[in-house]
Amino acid sequence: MLVRDSIHELVAWKNRPHKPLVIMGLRQIGKTYLAKKFGEEFYESVIYLDFRSNLAVHKAFEGDFDVEKMILAITSVEKTARFIPQKTLLILDEIQDCANARSSLKYWAIDGRFDVICTGSFLGVKGFRSPYIRGVPVGYEEQMTMYPLTFREFLLNTGLDKKVYDYVQKSIEEKTMVEQTVHQSMRSLYLQYLIVGGMPEAVNKFFETHDLNQVREVQLQILNSIKDDFGRYKDSEGKDKINEVLKLRAEACLASLPAQLSKEYKKFQYSLVDVKGHSPEKADGLQYLEDVGLVVKSYNTRELSYPLEAAKISTEFKVFFADTGLLVSQLGDEVPAKILSGDLGAYKGAVAENMVAASFSKIGKPLFYFHAPSGSPELDFLFEKSGEVVIIECKASNNRATSMKFVLANPKRFGEHKAVKIADSNIGQGSGYETFPLYALGFMQAKREPLIVEMVDVMKLKVPE
Repeated sequence: MLVRDSIHELVAWKNRPHKPLVIMGLRQIGKTYLAKKFGEEFYESVIYLDFRSNLAVHKAFEGDFDVEKMILAITSVEKTARFIPQKTLLILDEIQDCANARSSLKYWAIDGRFDVICTGSFLGVKGFRSPYIRGVPVGYEEQMTMYPLTFREFLLNTGLDKKVYDYVQKSIEEKTMVEQTVHQSMRSLYLQYLIVGGMPEAVNKFFETHDLNQVREVQLQILNSIKDDFGRYKDSEGKDKINEVLKLRAEACLASLPAQLSKEYKKFQYSLVDVKGHSPEKADGLQYLEDVGLVVKSYNTRELSYPLEAAKISTEFKVFFADTGLLVSQLGDEVPAKILSGDLGAYKGAVAENMVAASFSKIGKPLFYFHAPSGSPELDFLFEKSGEVVIIECKASNNRATSMKFVLANPKRFGEHKAVKIADSNIGQGSGYETFPLYALGFMQAKREPLIVEMVDVMKLKVPE
């Protein structure tokens, strides 16, 4: 039973006024497990409906969206279901398979006696589900996205003393060197995490066996399971169909990623996608991978200016796996051994760049980079902080960050920026930049500062004479 930070989000949801919650994310990310565990710990009654395996329960949502009638229909199928006001959690699993169940959320929200959590893996995929003939519950649901385990979650599941975790966290925040023994241990654990990744089944297999070969077999099974659903959609009668063309395009785009990331300049090129069709057609397959949560995009920018979204070049981007472990499973058999030895330079730094992209995407940070038309300078990642553009250079070893130093040395041309170097080293400082170890990425957490504004006293406003 893995400890997940997302459980705290569910507790916070329960303890405030709330609406039905829809948990989205990549298949096999642990959505159903989390919802069930949460229900067992915090509710007297948990009612679980699986719309993929139990087709009979679909009928409960075909009539009027009257809560009492839906309760009657559900209990006629699920004989042990008990609806206890204020003490019941209704879990609607694979809700993308039942459009009417999604539409009914409005009425559960209005009724307010029972908490509802829905899970779905393809809710963001256009054309996957049957149309919401009876409407989408806009304003009557909340949404939450789950991601693979972060390094923080990986650490907590190793049994690491929280005092050690807090010490490393404090060292990173205060920018002081980590004691060498602790530093080496964190480094080793992070290298293991890069190989294992954050897919729950792979993590469980690692903790159970410590055998990376068995972990890789699980990772390949996970990818095959995800690919089995590529192109699947519901027809007008609610039956499963496969869009074979879309499936082939998505599979071809996925298969091209190791080659895409092995280039010096890792810009995604549709010419490397081995499937029939022009770039716009192949783009459908890539968009599909992004929609299901398997990959993330990082966009090139025209300049180093805030906001980065305004400087984005929408047609020039890199594509990374949302989970670095899944990427490693697609590389050569020798790559895990190289990573364990500290060599992240395999595939021209693909693993090193992917780990940064995956870390930032897990805390909801959009991804950008800078690649000049001439090819130099090239900055691995850019992100925004307090209205400024911050440069991040990721080095597979502790090599010199030439491009970053060049930009910092030419403020008239590129502007003045803060800079961070992520490398296989301890915490330190350089000329105009800070250096952090690879594992520091795993200690990042999403922070949203409260934005409080002073209200205008409209009672004092008067029309001038």
